[in-house]
Amino acid sequence: MLSHVFVGVNDFERAFAFYSTVLAELGLVLKFREDDRTWAGWMKPGVARPLFLVGRPFDGAMAVAGNGQMIALLARDRASVDRAHAAALAHGASCEGPPGLRPEYHANYYGAYFRDPDGNKLCVCCHHAP
Repeated sequence: MLSHVFVGVNDFERAFAFYSTVLAELGLVLKFREDDRTWAGWMKPGVARPLFLVGRPFDGAMAVAGNGQMIALLARDRASVDRAHAAALAHGASCEGPPGLRPEYHANYYGAYFRDPDGNKLCVCCHHAP
């Protein structure tokens, strides 16, 4: 359904370090990094799309987090959710909801929520029973 997701950031080096750590916990690998354009992209190994991209906004203006916008990243299991959330917090994220079951979504929904250092809201979730 998705080709790519682009998250605008203001401090590319900080964002690159943050997302490199968090996305590694989800099994994503770096596809490219272009310092002259200040953007980078990650992918699932062996799968060209979708891509998760971070970088400075193309219009040159400051990146701002949107109210009501959130990107949910799929984890292979609940332990990956826990590790990704912990890695995010250790690298400057703020917690928006600790890892846990969210039965209001469905019986096996296990998710965690955080904001990256630029204020973008992300979720890491698993839909499988343990």
